[in-house]
Amino acid sequence: MRLEKGSITTLVLVFGSVFLLMFSGLSGFILLQLKQSRQKAAWNQALTIAEAGLNYYRWHLAHAPNDFQDGQASCCDSPPCTACGPYEHDYNDPEGGNIGAFSLEIQGSQQCGETSSIIITSTGWAEDYPNTKRIVQTKYVQPTVADFAYLLNDNVWAGADREIKGPYHSNGGIRMDGENKSIVTSASESWYCTSSFGCSPSQTMPGIFTTANGNEDLFNFPIPPFDFDGITMDLAQIKNTTQGGQGIYLAPSGDEGYHIILRNNQTMDVYRITQLNRVYAYNSEIGWHWEDSIINNETFVGNYLVPETCGLAFIEDNLWIEGELNGKLTIVSADLINPNTETNVWLEGNIEYATRDGSVGLVLIAQNNNLIGLNVPESMELHGVFVAQNGHFGRNHYDCSWYWPECKRDYLEIFGSVVSNGRVGTKWSSGGSWSSGFEQRENIYDPQQSFSPPIFLPATSEEHQFKEWEEID
Repeated sequence: MRLEKGSITTLVLVFGSVFLLMFSGLSGFILLQLKQSRQKAAWNQALTIAEAGLNYYRWHLAHAPNDFQDGQASCCDSPPCTACGPYEHDYNDPEGGNIGAFSLEIQGSQQCGETSSIIITSTGWAEDYPNTKRIVQTKYVQPTVADFAYLLNDNVWAGADREIKGPYHSNGGIRMDGENKSIVTSASESWYCTSSFGCSPSQTMPGIFTTANGNEDLFNFPIPPFDFDGITMDLAQIKNTTQGGQGIYLAPSGDEGYHIILRNNQTMDVYRITQLNRVYAYNSEIGWHWEDSIINNETFVGNYLVPETCGLAFIEDNLWIEGELNGKLTIVSADLINPNTETNVWLEGNIEYATRDGSVGLVLIAQNNNLIGLNVPESMELHGVFVAQNGHFGRNHYDCSWYWPECKRDYLEIFGSVVSNGRVGTKWSSGGSWSSGFEQRENIYDPQQSFSPPIFLPATSEEHQFKEWEEID
């Protein structure tokens, strides 16, 4: 068979065109894959750059804690600003080459002129693909006592009837017979457990131990102790703030103290207590004693509006408190005039939040004791962070032969945190039988207070931390 003249040229052209099309398609596919790989690398790199922006501003705030303008001139008409930006920075490699950039927006939350939390939003992108951006946002706050259900400075025994939902820490030893749903930590490697803590005979025990419901997998000891003395430093500052025109200051009553009823319209009714009745009570520190705790007569002082810009009150006297709260509020009861006098807070009735969504928060600081009184509800709710700076949190023992049926109550729920320098106790037993206090007790910590804390919520560290990290689409 003989090929016609020019057929080879035709075949070459046909097969050459097919090869060229295949090569072009393959080259296009390879280039597309290369581009997509580079875009994916830039997409991952953009997240790293955005996180570098967060770390940069963390460093910046360590040197200028109240600067929300990235060291630049004020961005608002009436400084200090609380929402500024964006502020753009190049991101370079160690050799000086530009890798990309990040843009920052900073929003600070302030109460009484003090920064309580900062939201940092960082947008990052690579130099080669500036339109491929990643956005991350976090809150920058100090860790606080609200990170714990209980924070104690003494040996303690949590009974088998207790249910504790939240971290539990003591600088002393812990007998955890309750049902703990979270970690339990102690600063003690060992401690001497006496009959007061159910040990018979008295003996040296590990820093944390259980004989009932405690989850030993969640025990951790010893760890560094919490500095309770650090709380003392804030009281004078709080008093000075309220006397300087921010928040509410109540001078010594000249009588027995003040009775405050919280209202859910962000106000509080204030009464001056003119007469108290006494009851016979017992606690571990001073034994049996006469306790002046029952309000018998009082005079209305006024209804006070809690300022939205400074939810703070300093009471230079003993305090009885109850009611329903809306908003953020820190109340301190302390006598800084008489050096030999320390005030107490009496939890007169339920203290409840209008909502539990984190927008409401109470810090109640007692210079000495934070105590639940005799005439309280059968089923009692306490919402807030309750701090007994030098004394203890609890309910004293009341003899049922004298004070029946108020000596015994059914149920106590604490939603928030208890911070107590001394040993806590809300239930008393004799010979293994319930003799006074609350039969059932439940503790539920409120972590939202750490994310958006009331002003002067005691911190557990000088170091700020990132919380609520999230990527925004």
